[in-house]
Amino acid sequence: MSAEMGAPAWMHAPITADQYDSWTEEQCAGIEIVDGMVVVSPSASKRHNRLARILANALDTAAGAEWNADTDFDVRLQDVPLSNRRPDVVVYRADTIDITPTRPEHVLLVVEVVSPGSETTDRIVKVDQYAKAGIPFYWRVEQAATGVPLVYTYVLDPANGHYRDGEVFTGAVKAVVPFSVDVDLGAV
Repeated sequence: MSAEMGAPAWMHAPITADQYDSWTEEQCAGIEIVDGMVVVSPSASKRHNRLARILANALDTAAGAEWNADTDFDVRLQDVPLSNRRPDVVVYRADTIDITPTRPEHVLLVVEVVSPGSETTDRIVKVDQYAKAGIPFYWRVEQAATGVPLVYTYVLDPANGHYRDGEVFTGAVKAVVPFSVDVDLGAV
């Protein structure tokens, strides 16, 4: 006896902000909403998660009391059509810790760790979405074949609403913007 497996009905129709906000944390885990449609994200590798955690910890320490750096929560880019992204690391204003949803105006920096299957999304699609939302800084971590991560940094140009290239770090990140942070990702 065989049963046909298909996507649940809610994956075939646009989701509104009110619908999404009524879902449990478990229902929201592992998905993003883009233009109202559910996008399922595959589970990340241990290396991916470790890079994100080490970077989040370093950013959190370096940011001081005004900012927090955390992983695994939504940033609401827009309400209609609903677009929620779940960056690997988010640096956000500490005084907004209990405000849900987190909005772009709460966010200073988002970081994406590129994994197989997310290359185009992290390198092109999310860059445009984060810039359009007005998030001042974007970092992209590439897991290079050498095993030493490359970290590409971008700064929002408020005149044209696009990111301009910042510094590129190989293994060790010694950034001065948006604040001074020094972290070695080469040993991951």
